Amino acid sequence: MNAATRTARRTLRDRTRTHRAAAKIRRQGVATLTTHVIAAGLGVREARSVAGSLRKNAAKANVAGTPSISYTHGRARQCTRYTVAEVARIAVIYRPRKPAYRTAATRLALAA
Repeated sequence: MNAATRTARRTLRDRTRTHRAAAKIRRQGVATLTTHVIAAGLGVREARSVAGSLRKNAAKANVAGTPSISYTHGRARQCTRYTVAEVARIAVIYRPRKPAYRTAATRLALAA
Protein backbone atom coordinates (compact mmCIF):
# COMPACT_ATOMS: atom_id res chain seq x y z
CA MET A 1 0.00 0.00 0.00
CA ASN A 2 1.47 3.32 -1.00
CA ALA A 3 1.33 6.55 1.00
CA ALA A 4 -1.49 8.10 -1.02
CA THR A 5 -3.74 5.11 -0.43
CA ARG A 6 -2.88 5.07 3.26
CA THR A 7 -3.74 8.77 3.57
CA ALA A 8 -6.99 8.34 1.65
CA ARG A 9 -8.07 5.44 3.85
CA ARG A 10 -7.30 7.38 7.02
CA THR A 11 -9.27 10.37 5.77
CA LEU A 12 -12.24 8.20 4.87
CA ARG A 13 -12.10 6.37 8.23
CA ASP A 14 -12.00 9.65 10.18
CA ARG A 15 -14.83 11.16 8.15
CA THR A 16 -16.95 8.02 8.58
CA ARG A 17 -16.42 8.01 12.35
CA THR A 18 -17.41 11.67 12.63
CA HIS A 19 -20.48 11.24 10.43
CA ARG A 20 -21.72 8.16 12.32
CA ALA A 21 -21.39 9.94 15.66
CA ALA A 22 -23.27 12.98 14.37
CA ALA A 23 -25.99 10.77 12.89
CA LYS A 24 -26.42 8.96 16.20
CA ILE A 25 -26.85 12.26 18.02
CA ARG A 26 -29.40 13.48 15.45
CA ARG A 27 -31.32 10.20 15.65
CA GLN A 28 -31.45 9.74 19.42
CA GLY A 29 -31.15 13.33 20.65
CA VAL A 30 -28.72 12.40 23.42
CA ALA A 31 -25.25 10.87 23.52
CA THR A 32 -22.25 10.47 25.78
CA LEU A 33 -19.71 13.27 25.89
CA THR A 34 -17.21 11.16 23.97
CA THR A 35 -19.68 10.72 21.11
CA HIS A 36 -20.34 14.47 21.02
CA VAL A 37 -16.60 15.17 20.81
CA ILE A 38 -16.10 12.56 18.08
CA ALA A 39 -18.91 14.23 16.14
CA ALA A 40 -17.00 17.51 16.56
CA GLY A 41 -14.10 16.01 14.63
CA LEU A 42 -11.58 14.53 17.07
CA GLY A 43 -10.23 11.00 17.10
CA VAL A 44 -11.18 8.47 19.74
CA ARG A 45 -8.13 8.97 22.01
CA GLU A 46 -8.42 12.73 21.93
CA ALA A 47 -12.19 12.54 22.37
CA ARG A 48 -11.83 10.50 25.56
CA SER A 49 -9.40 13.06 26.94
CA VAL A 50 -11.64 16.02 26.14
CA ALA A 51 -14.72 14.17 27.45
CA GLY A 52 -12.99 13.70 30.81
CA SER A 53 -12.36 17.42 31.02
CA LEU A 54 -15.93 18.19 29.99
CA ARG A 55 -17.23 15.86 32.72
CA LYS A 56 -15.34 17.91 35.29
CA ASN A 57 -16.84 21.11 33.90
CA ALA A 58 -20.38 19.68 33.85
CA ALA A 59 -20.67 20.20 37.61
CA LYS A 60 -19.63 23.85 37.23
CA ALA A 61 -22.27 24.36 34.55
CA ASN A 62 -24.95 22.65 36.69
CA VAL A 63 -25.61 20.10 33.96
CA ALA A 64 -26.62 16.66 35.18
CA GLY A 65 -27.36 14.76 31.98
CA THR A 66 -29.42 11.58 31.86
CA PRO A 67 -28.11 8.42 33.57
CA SER A 68 -28.09 5.52 31.16
CA ILE A 69 -26.42 2.23 30.29
CA SER A 70 -23.89 1.84 27.50
CA TYR A 71 -23.57 -1.57 25.88
CA THR A 72 -20.10 -2.07 24.46
CA HIS A 73 -18.50 -5.35 23.40
CA GLY A 74 -20.96 -7.48 25.32
CA ARG A 75 -20.83 -5.65 28.62
CA ALA A 76 -23.02 -2.99 30.17
CA ARG A 77 -21.56 0.11 31.79
CA GLN A 78 -23.10 3.07 33.53
CA CYS A 79 -22.87 6.29 31.53
CA THR A 80 -24.42 9.72 31.35
CA ARG A 81 -25.92 11.01 28.14
CA TYR A 82 -26.25 14.70 27.29
CA THR A 83 -28.28 16.69 24.79
CA VAL A 84 -26.61 19.03 22.32
CA ALA A 85 -27.72 22.08 24.32
CA GLU A 86 -26.27 20.66 27.56
CA VAL A 87 -22.94 19.95 25.86
CA ALA A 88 -22.90 23.49 24.48
CA ARG A 89 -23.35 24.89 28.02
CA ILE A 90 -20.46 22.73 29.25
CA ALA A 91 -18.23 23.63 26.28
CA VAL A 92 -18.56 27.36 27.00
CA ILE A 93 -16.84 26.82 30.36
CA TYR A 94 -14.19 24.42 28.97
CA ARG A 95 -10.85 26.17 28.26
CA PRO A 96 -8.49 23.80 26.40
CA ARG A 97 -4.90 24.59 25.47
CA LYS A 98 -4.26 22.40 22.43
CA PRO A 99 -5.40 23.98 19.15
CA ALA A 100 -7.29 20.83 18.05
CA TYR A 101 -9.16 20.77 21.36
CA ARG A 102 -9.99 24.48 20.98
CA THR A 103 -11.59 23.94 17.60
CA ALA A 104 -13.56 20.97 18.95
CA ALA A 105 -14.76 23.05 21.91
CA THR A 106 -15.84 25.82 19.55
CA ARG A 107 -17.79 23.34 17.40
CA LEU A 108 -19.45 21.89 20.50
CA ALA A 109 -20.43 25.34 21.73
CA LEU A 110 -21.85 26.35 18.35
CA ALA A 111 -23.71 23.07 17.77
CA ALA A 112 -26.72 24.16 19.81
